[in-house]
Amino acid sequence: MSIYNCPHCGKKTFNPIKKAFAGQLNSRGKVCMECGRRCVNGKGATVFNAVYSVVIFALIVIIYLNAPKTAGTAYDWIDKYEWYINFGLVISYMIIPKLVNAFFFRLEPAIRSEY
Repeated sequence: MSIYNCPHCGKKTFNPIKKAFAGQLNSRGKVCMECGRRCVNGKGATVFNAVYSVVIFALIVIIYLNAPKTAGTAYDWIDKYEWYINFGLVISYMIIPKLVNAFFFRLEPAIRSEY
């Protein structure tokens, strides 16, 4: 079930799974089944991925540095679940951008040249 249009030929050739793995502007992208040209998620997807990566990295560092200091305070539970929280953040770093790319950003022609 293809529901997204190719920016080159205009035909509906991309489904959400294929669009999720098309990547951002710096990737090779996915090939359109009709015209054979490559498509990627646009600038919005690239900006979202960059911002989300920075936020996740900052949260991991903050939790890693502050978890031992919370022992005996109201945030005592952070010390016990520090590794689980960081593991969840890393997993969300791999899953959330793909889900957002699959449904919220439009496809654009790939600008990366492959020789």
